Amino acid sequence: MDAVVIGAGQAGLSAAYALRRRGLSFVVLDAGSAPGGAWQHRSPSLSVASLHGIFDLPGLHFEPPAEGPAASVVADYFARYERDFALPVLRPVVVDAVRRVPGGLLVSSPAGSWTAGAVVNATGTWTHPYWPVYPGAADFRGRQLHYADYRGPSDFAGRRVLVVGGGHSAVHVLSELPDVASAVRWVTRREPDFHEGPFTEDYGRRVVARVEERVAAGLPPRSVVSVTGLGYTSIVRTALEKGALHRRPMFDRLVADGAVWDRAFEPYDTIIWATGFRAALNHLAPLRLREPGGGIRMDGTRTVREPRLHLVGYGPSASTVGANRAGQAAAREIAAFLQPA
Repeated sequence: MDAVVIGAGQAGLSAAYALRRRGLSFVVLDAGSAPGGAWQHRSPSLSVASLHGIFDLPGLHFEPPAEGPAASVVADYFARYERDFALPVLRPVVVDAVRRVPGGLLVSSPAGSWTAGAVVNATGTWTHPYWPVYPGAADFRGRQLHYADYRGPSDFAGRRVLVVGGGHSAVHVLSELPDVASAVRWVTRREPDFHEGPFTEDYGRRVVARVEERVAAGLPPRSVVSVTGLGYTSIVRTALEKGALHRRPMFDRLVADGAVWDRAFEPYDTIIWATGFRAALNHLAPLRLREPGGGIRMDGTRTVREPRLHLVGYGPSASTVGANRAGQAAAREIAAFLQPA
């Protein structure tokens, strides 16, 4: 076939829509057991009313209800999108490798293999949570979990919780825990940067340009919040109202029952690592895409070391609106590559 799309989140569905409109043959391989991409795994406590914006998938307007868990609301929207446009999504299919073969790329999984002239990788980051290494983490006797496993505040009643991370995930946790936990402390490596004013289209373009500079140089893309800052969303305002955003610098080390700052000890029994995610690209290792700087050099959505491979939802297209644009760009480039004038 012309293309294989790996992943059926916002980026993958956007790419599939664009491939369909260009008349290219393709299949979408999704590791999930149901539609919804990473959204279906978000905490049930994250309400659709608290979202600071979900951009429409191309061709189908998203009108969320006033209430309801974001996980199910967005997943239902994705499922409708797949049905309305009759997208050929196969699931669950976990891709374990992409390799070069004569005239194309071979996509392999325990469920089967597919050969195509091009591959659009849209695997996102949710399946690759980042756990930083800090002194004493292995000695801590309490509970440690990543934000990927956070399912709301009810599990933390009466607990003393240390929340690590400077992004929207940490703020989501901080907006909920003060109602139930006996103590909540927020720590970050850098002073949080709160973004005043609306996230305008012009501001978005400047953010994307900064990310593009990194990936064009073969460097790993930085986290979204490190570029955009924290906007004053409803979740941020809720956390502020509860007095939960009094940030403290990172601890020097963890000990069995807490954390230490310059010899000052504080007891904690739970640590939530809201430390972000990294691109889930292990299945692309056979293509040897990495540059000496650790990143993947990009030319638009195309990887420089393998022109048949497009990364959508990576680097400058990691946002929902960026993924839509990148899906269209990838389809356009694939059509030109496979069907030159």
